[in-house]
Amino acid sequence: MNRSIALVDCNNFYVSCERVFNPKLKNKPVVVLSNNDGCAVARSEEAKALGVKMGEPWFQFKRLAEKHNIIICSSNYALYADMSDRVMSVLSKFSPNQEIYSIDECFLDLTGFCKDDLTTYAQKICRCIQQQTGLPVCIGIGASKTLAKLANYIAKKNLAFQGVCNFNAMVIQEQNKWLHKIKIEKIWGIGKQLLPKLQQIGIYNINDLKNINPRILDLKFSISLKRTIYELNNIVCFKLEGTTTKKKQITCSRSFGLLITSFKSLEQSIALYVTRAAEKLRRQNSYTRSIHIYICTSPFNKKESYYENSITIPLPEQTDNTLTLIQFSLFGLRKIYRNGYKYQKAGVILSKIVSSKKYQPDLFSKKEKRRKSNNLMATLDQINTLMGKKILIIAAEGITQPWKMRQNNMSPRYTTNWNDLIVANQLI
Repeated sequence: MNRSIALVDCNNFYVSCERVFNPKLKNKPVVVLSNNDGCAVARSEEAKALGVKMGEPWFQFKRLAEKHNIIICSSNYALYADMSDRVMSVLSKFSPNQEIYSIDECFLDLTGFCKDDLTTYAQKICRCIQQQTGLPVCIGIGASKTLAKLANYIAKKNLAFQGVCNFNAMVIQEQNKWLHKIKIEKIWGIGKQLLPKLQQIGIYNINDLKNINPRILDLKFSISLKRTIYELNNIVCFKLEGTTTKKKQITCSRSFGLLITSFKSLEQSIALYVTRAAEKLRRQNSYTRSIHIYICTSPFNKKESYYENSITIPLPEQTDNTLTLIQFSLFGLRKIYRNGYKYQKAGVILSKIVSSKKYQPDLFSKKEKRRKSNNLMATLDQINTLMGKKILIIAAEGITQPWKMRQNNMSPRYTTNWNDLIVANQLI
């Protein structure tokens, strides 16, 4: 019996989140910009039709936006993350085997569910998410994760499917017909470098790849591509990973709203990014043994000299303490900072991450010191969770932070901030 794997994907997720709380945006061209209002990271179907490309810098389509009254929104990641949690919570009720693949995508194992009419079951899932979150979704169903993702792509591009494409309900000839229409670059792991190599051996679409003998690829291509071919032929190679997978690397980086020329401002930005990264580290009950710091100027400003540098700092012992991480990161920053430059971006990467359960103290580690550290961080997180993220801050982060990224068109945090809750006026 074939597996029944479903990929649930929210349509134009960031835009759809904005529309839930602002119905005036419906049926209008809307674009959500990246950090610092840099480039397009989400587009409504209306904006796509006007020619706005994914990843296109704001300054390049600004005139187009003004001409066609395209509505611009700054990224509101607090809102999007909370809406994502709500979607995943709803989906967990439809299958016990769930893999959260990204902020707007989730795999479900539906094997054995509604054997006779899985399409109707999937349509029920779509309606339930729409009713409980206001977000539209499409669902693709296949015998593997690869086929489920391709089925989802077809569901999005063809309105006749009404949001659900079920490969398992198709005869093989019909399935192959649809796969023949999808270009090879739409599949997982096929990038610009791999594409011409596949075209040289006559592979131009997904059906071509499906029907090739995997052994032909042994010498020239990776094992991952071979597994993809097996997946296209209903043989599962990529299993659902569940929801408990911890990050092996944590990154926090931002472009500045204003170019930074002072070391003090860079210190504040690094301290803030370390704080955010450490919070994520503690949420997954992990420690880090290495911190990487980098800074750079704008590569697009030809009038100014370009400078970038980075440093990796090994820590004397595993830790999740924000204060300790800030101390070492600022030490690293002093090593790579150069006066006289206008800095555009900085970032922090935590690596060599291990579970707190696997912590191994060194010979000179003091238990009492670690106990106090754990209690301090737990108290800090608890207060900021209950009272708001900025109730308690590390002094090194600074107070005013004029360099913080631009978010000139950000919507309220409707679901995560008491002050931004929508209040209905009662008629007396």
